[in-house]
Amino acid sequence: MAKHFVKILVYGAQSVGRAFVKAVRQEIDASRAAAQQHRANRLSRAKTHDPAVKGMTLHEAQQILNVKDLSNLAEIRGNYEHLFRANEKATGGSLYLQSKVFRAKERIDRELQIRLEKAIKQTQGATPSSPAPPSSPPPATATTATTATTATTATATTAETATATKANQA
Repeated sequence: MAKHFVKILVYGAQSVGRAFVKAVRQEIDASRAAAQQHRANRLSRAKTHDPAVKGMTLHEAQQILNVKDLSNLAEIRGNYEHLFRANEKATGGSLYLQSKVFRAKERIDRELQIRLEKAIKQTQGATPSSPAPPSSPPPATATTATTATTATTATATTAETATATKANQA
């Protein structure tokens, strides 16, 4: 009887050992596959030139605000305002969702700014270069001195007005 009990124990231990080894192998394979998928995702994101700004890609921002075309500023602003108001805490909304809407608008604004800067650089590069400055400065005239004095006086007057306005508001 003891002999049979020992055999059952040995066979049971072997079965559990094989199952454990198989489970570990499967976990290692799954880990390798996940690492490979992560590398592939990172490379594909780099190829699409859609870097995440503050953790959000342009595609994700467009999905959140339900915007397909970035040239329609009225649609972007309208969708943003609607979603922002709908998710206010006072109306039972979620601060998390409201922050996602805000970040989406921020990401789209950043993309529009980048596109504007690129367009400005392209137009500056397409225009003919400005003529070279003269080798010697033009002689100072009374008109130039008067213009400089007038500009200085106007700046001083503007500063005094701003100071007076601030004092009146206080």
